[in-house]
Amino acid sequence: MQERRGWAFGFCALILKPLLLLLTKRDWVNGERLPARGGFVIVINHLSHLDPLTAAHLVFDHGRIPRYLAKAALFKVTFLGPIMRGAGQIPVERHSAAAGGAYSAAVEAVRDGKCVVVYPEGTITRDPDGWPMVGKSGAARIALATGCPVIPVGQWGAQEILPAYSSTPHFFPRKTIRMYVGEPVDLADLMSDPGRDEFEQATERIMDAITGLVAEIRGEEPPAQRYDMRVQGDPYKKKRDDQREAG
Repeated sequence: MQERRGWAFGFCALILKPLLLLLTKRDWVNGERLPARGGFVIVINHLSHLDPLTAAHLVFDHGRIPRYLAKAALFKVTFLGPIMRGAGQIPVERHSAAAGGAYSAAVEAVRDGKCVVVYPEGTITRDPDGWPMVGKSGAARIALATGCPVIPVGQWGAQEILPAYSSTPHFFPRKTIRMYVGEPVDLADLMSDPGRDEFEQATERIMDAITGLVAEIRGEEPPAQRYDMRVQGDPYKKKRDDQREAG
């Protein structure tokens, strides 16, 4: 049954879905694993700034409306802000005392029967070969607070259209967006009294599930250890700093 989408999401779908159908090819596997009703969290690897559009296409075509945690500044942009509010998206005040409000809003959305999309890496992967990085605990915290299903999705292809931190898309020849939907991540044994250890274990299981799906799509073995920006640094930041110094 199609979830009621409202004017804002209907407006976006009317414009963006035909464009995505025109500009991309799809290889979606096991999309029927997305729950038809009730609240749940989708966890997905992050490759490109195009990801929210391609993920929304998957979710929308399976009868659900995706809710994202988005930068609060976007809600203040003329024209864009009213659309994001009308589509039920969730503002995040990063690096502020209000950041916890996004977590509460996401929990409330799940308890209200909504689909919340989370990129557990928190940013586009910095792994040099595009593999999922070490995850953050936000998705795990939402899941353990609500007991909702956590549905992993591995994706590949969006980075060929819009590489990380590039402003120049490459639409032609048409690229294939591959998305494999996994079985729900089993977190039942961690829900009785969750704390830091349980959040870490849940996050590791979530990232294992996503990485396994990406490996299946690529037909390759992932690295033995996930890229960790806290240890290995941020090559994009270094590149930007070098460019500023050169300019």
